[in-house]
Amino acid sequence: MRSGRRRALLSACALAPFARSALATVSFPRVVPEVISFPRDHGAHPDYRVEWWYLTGVLEDAGGAQLGMQVTFFRVRTSIDPTNPSRFAAHQLVFAHAALADPARGSLLVEQQIARASSAVRVAETDTDIDLNRWHFARRDDGRYECDLAARGFRLRFVATPSQPVLLQGRDGFFPKQAAGEYASHYYSVPQLRIEAEVVRDDRKRTVRGIAWLDHEWASTLIEPDAIGWDWIGMNLDDGTALTAFQTRRKGDGAILYAYASMRPAGAARPQIYAREQVRFEPLAHWQSPRTHARYPIAQRITVGGRAFETRPLFADQELDARMTGSAIYWEGASSLEENGRRVGHGYLEMTGYAEPLTL
Repeated sequence: MRSGRRRALLSACALAPFARSALATVSFPRVVPEVISFPRDHGAHPDYRVEWWYLTGVLEDAGGAQLGMQVTFFRVRTSIDPTNPSRFAAHQLVFAHAALADPARGSLLVEQQIARASSAVRVAETDTDIDLNRWHFARRDDGRYECDLAARGFRLRFVATPSQPVLLQGRDGFFPKQAAGEYASHYYSVPQLRIEAEVVRDDRKRTVRGIAWLDHEWASTLIEPDAIGWDWIGMNLDDGTALTAFQTRRKGDGAILYAYASMRPAGAARPQIYAREQVRFEPLAHWQSPRTHARYPIAQRITVGGRAFETRPLFADQELDARMTGSAIYWEGASSLEENGRRVGHGYLEMTGYAEPLTL
């Protein structure tokens, strides 16, 4: 089934029981500065429109072969009347993307899931604890993250152990995506996660280890209406530094609307925050998708303050088409990070809005 038809069918199935006066004018809370509190804020915030838990890592097996890994769980509050008592009412949707980036394969191995929240599909509010069909992702009392998911092309299990404290992005977790702050999210990261994973493909088990990065973000808006998409990096440096950089691009001419970066050295209590004029993304190499014809700057020079870094992808074709779960087409690339011609770390480069404008 073509992805557009499948997406339409999923939407129709989710809404069919409520065709008569099911949709209402739902009020989503505005993101404003507030104290982030743990472990409560590791859990879900169901009043907000959208939320995600996003874990990426660049790992190696015993022979030194690299493997990129992305697992993202999303929660979306719909516009279905919250007073509708039907147990079939899709007040909350839960969906997920899992992708393995294996240079030996040369393209992503991807699986996706989507379902309405129910007794069997749940996202806990007290801590990170998500069940979606046969996929499970949870944070334990000792801070470790555990994941177990069975996909059609692979099975993935991992344990990710924090080596550093939570990193509050923006202003103590209030993260503007626009200078005026009207479009914002609550956002924290857990960088420098030590991860051990087991991947099963074609009846072959592979153990990989490395460093991962977790983002948890919740909001009622994504980006301002004039923006077409964003570029983002989350990079774990070998010296323990955590580097985040972000920019939004304007529709039409691609001009930069907003930019942000944070850098936290190992052992530091708080990150150094960099303003728009201190952050710059410059394309170094492009790749055009043979499927969507989107042209992505898959290697970029990223200047943060007085330092200039360069990203290099593990391979070019790391485009993920998530339209079958009602999401977007985006490039999500396992990459190495260089400075002055020397490799200094690795992580992920994410780019949205190149195939089509990003919308919520």
